[in-house]
Amino acid sequence: MVTRRRLLGTGLAAAGVGLTGASFTPLLGVDRAKASPAAATAIPELFAVPMPQMPVLRPTLRTATTDHYDVAMRRVRKEILPGIQTDLLTYNGNFPGATIKARSGRTVIVRHRNELDVPTSSHLHGASVTQANDGDPMDTLAPGGDRLYTYPNKQPHASLWYHDHAHHMESENVYRGLHGSYLLTDSIEDKLPLPKGEYDVVVAIRDAHFDAAGQLVYVMDDQQRSTLLVNGAPYPYFQVAARKYRLRLANMSNQRFLGLRLADGSEIVQIGSDGGLLPRPHTTDSITLSPGERADVVVDFSRYKVGDKVVLENTIIFAGSAEQVGQVMRFDVVRTAADTSSVPAVLRSLPALPTPTNERTIVMKMDEGVEHPKGYMDGKMYDPARVDSSIRFGASEVWTVTNANPRVPHNFHMHLVQFRVLERGGKPPLPGESGLKDTVIVAPGETVKLQATFDSYRGTYVYHCHMLDHSAMGMMATMKIS
Repeated sequence: MVTRRRLLGTGLAAAGVGLTGASFTPLLGVDRAKASPAAATAIPELFAVPMPQMPVLRPTLRTATTDHYDVAMRRVRKEILPGIQTDLLTYNGNFPGATIKARSGRTVIVRHRNELDVPTSSHLHGASVTQANDGDPMDTLAPGGDRLYTYPNKQPHASLWYHDHAHHMESENVYRGLHGSYLLTDSIEDKLPLPKGEYDVVVAIRDAHFDAAGQLVYVMDDQQRSTLLVNGAPYPYFQVAARKYRLRLANMSNQRFLGLRLADGSEIVQIGSDGGLLPRPHTTDSITLSPGERADVVVDFSRYKVGDKVVLENTIIFAGSAEQVGQVMRFDVVRTAADTSSVPAVLRSLPALPTPTNERTIVMKMDEGVEHPKGYMDGKMYDPARVDSSIRFGASEVWTVTNANPRVPHNFHMHLVQFRVLERGGKPPLPGESGLKDTVIVAPGETVKLQATFDSYRGTYVYHCHMLDHSAMGMMATMKIS
């Protein structure tokens, strides 16, 4: 049953009261009735299946300095909807891909083999890597081929993720299953008394559109992706102990924005964002994530008694009904457990930002109100042969990013670097944006100012809207650091 409070929350989200207070309705300018030719299945039963725990990928070889992994991209059929086998694109047959656990200062080398019939390009989102290992949209791996990706892990801890990035195909390849988590840790994180082990859990959320046969439907700009999946399962339950958990929330949707809250309004303590821990924890009752964004949070289930159940809701409803996408998963408190974990008042120190050496402006826009929209950065569609921003190695630049659309939201993702948000709409960034970021929401008509320092690697890298349907439409550009 949809409660009055949920309906009120849904109405506020639809009216545009969300992350920034800016008004936006996340529509893509197409006729919803024409968005998909296939009829959707009925809503899967809520909270009928357990939330899968994502497997951890095991190294095939470990040396004193390096962990080696083998990953095969292949088609498989797996049960997502009860009793139905769905065709998927996967890493090693897992949906989502298995989690890679890495450590700062230890190199990771992943051998990818493409057993699919489409080209792929594997991008470690949020990582600082050389151009050859970035997963550039045009640097693809042909069917039947294999290659090595080397990740030096010279950056601090962060909850990263990996996904396909082959241009014009990235949207569909990721949608069909080519995505997974990459957790990078270090001594800073080790020393903190945060929840660890079985109480440190990946919660990867995305949406999907299934046809009547239970197969994934892919249509660009599809507004009927209205089944929510958590770690690959529809609307699961997760059995927890009455103690604190660290939940690594990740929005792996192509386009869907998520407004996550506990149904009883209980507090959520945000401890991290895209680039690792925040300087200080931020207590809130909701977390907003655009596609590609991550947020590490701590939820204390000791406030509940054994037998209690609490639903994780989504308050941003723009594709699908409140019954379909207003509920994400349920936490079932099934036991007590000792808990020596805590959330310190200070989590990490970030260095002072250097004096900017340059400023530049970026304008994001896409066609609205047309059946086949195109996307633009500074009025231009992506051209891999063109360099859009030339950057001096070592520079620290302030980028002012504007969404020129009156109705359509975007977000902004830079490869290679983590950045700091300086301003949002001329005001200080929100508490959850106080740490390192690689993806940031830019609401319709909004301007976000950020600062990035380009002192790790030289080469050409892309920046783009991480609503992957938008980047596939051309909303992407190239920067050259030299």
